[in-house]
Amino acid sequence: MTAGIGKEFMERTKYKNMEPADQIRGLPHPPVELDFSIQGSTISLPLPAQIPDDALTATQAMYQRKSVRQYSDKPLTLDELSYLLWCTQGVKSVEAHLVTMRTVPSAGARHAFETYILINRVEGLQPGLYRFLAVDHELAPVKLSEDISDLITDACLKQKFVKASAVTFIWTAAMYRMTYRYGQRGYRYVHLDAGHVCQNLYLSAEVIRSGVCAIAAFDDDKLNGILDIDGENQFAVYVAAVGKKVE
Repeated sequence: MTAGIGKEFMERTKYKNMEPADQIRGLPHPPVELDFSIQGSTISLPLPAQIPDDALTATQAMYQRKSVRQYSDKPLTLDELSYLLWCTQGVKSVEAHLVTMRTVPSAGARHAFETYILINRVEGLQPGLYRFLAVDHELAPVKLSEDISDLITDACLKQKFVKASAVTFIWTAAMYRMTYRYGQRGYRYVHLDAGHVCQNLYLSAEVIRSGVCAIAAFDDDKLNGILDIDGENQFAVYVAAVGKKVE
């Protein structure tokens, strides 16, 4: 491995080294969501759940938030999953100039993430790997094989709480949505955006009495391979396991 590669990355992505991005050059705008080859019917999610009457305040959620690696066997409801997906990538509007306004901040409203979820225990859903189609607030099955949970757990360096979770979120970056505007500096921004998204997951999970553990330790090539993405134009950035807290 090249010595100082992290320092080199930071140096070469400074503003002074930026070249004109494709947006400045007038090239066509990328889509706000990657196409998905539908093998079966999509699953319409319920509208994001209303906040319960006894919901925590923002201050309480931030105070109580911590990483949780042990979960009960209680499943999430479909309403709860819908709520978490909306809080982390919910689309509020699609603008005429091909950007989306969402429930999380993103550099230049680029919103480069595609959300995959490993379902282990959600009421009414078959276990397996799904993709969240944020614009239509739907789920699309990707892989429903019996070993998918084991494969993703293995790719996450055998961290057992991935398989024990009710749901594990996997955020991938469709990089051209970001580099179209920011060039190579966009690689910095997707990692900043990942932090915004995952913090929303932590806080919204507190509202539904659930816990989250963010995961940055995973085998990039294995996980990209499981997701059937190329690891260059689209690649896994961040993972987070979610489950009901043990009482």
